[in-house]
Amino acid sequence: MIGVFDSGIGGLTVVKELERQLPGEQILYFGDTARYPYGNKGPETIVQYALQDADFLAQKGADCIIIACNTASAVASKEISDAFTDLPVFEVITPAVRAAITATTNGRIGVIGTRATINSDIYAETINATRNDITVVGQACPLLVPLAEEGWLDTPTTITVTKQYLQPLIDQHIDTLILGCTHYPLLRNLIQNIMGDTVTLIDPAELVVGTLKEFIKKTPGLQRAMTRDEYGTGYYFSDLPSHLNNLIKVWLGHGVTVRRHIIA
Repeated sequence: MIGVFDSGIGGLTVVKELERQLPGEQILYFGDTARYPYGNKGPETIVQYALQDADFLAQKGADCIIIACNTASAVASKEISDAFTDLPVFEVITPAVRAAITATTNGRIGVIGTRATINSDIYAETINATRNDITVVGQACPLLVPLAEEGWLDTPTTITVTKQYLQPLIDQHIDTLILGCTHYPLLRNLIQNIMGDTVTLIDPAELVVGTLKEFIKKTPGLQRAMTRDEYGTGYYFSDLPSHLNNLIKVWLGHGVTVRRHIIA
């Protein structure tokens, strides 16, 4: 069973990729909607929340964990791996970095994400550890998460805000842009239109599932474990806002049964 957590519903973009690339696998999802967004919180709080989220998945019987949150991946992935040594843990940053390094031709890569993700410099540090000749331009886009969670994907307000966030990246002549938040694939068409066809967009959701898929092929024991029909599978959220079911249908293309789980 594949455990996935995010600070809200953004991680459903990872779930959609799981359904596409690994159809039939059991999925356990937890969205911490009561405490989102993580991106405007301090590192200690983010680590605390992320460990609690991962523990819920582990207690429910997850065979592996995907940190479907760039903020938690940037700030808390080591702590999660250290705490859950018996579970494979996958974060969204490493596969995105590999793809971006391969994609860039002019050595100028942009990253958009929450304030916590951008302030962590994790993308720049990871990229430059491999290629120190690449310039990484980060841009915090804190308003894009609530706009996406509200379902405002192509409203005039969203278009205006997104253009303002992306203009500094355009001015820096980047040719590759990492969508450093799992909410952002929902805005992919808008972002691509603003950046232009010459800029390659990197979607961490797609890439982390590809990484897991390859891992499963090389780990038969995990593959057998993940095909079990577990009681704990399902979609859990720490709060159930009135528009949640409608947003899930938009994001996944189908409805699911949601349950509430409150983390004390």
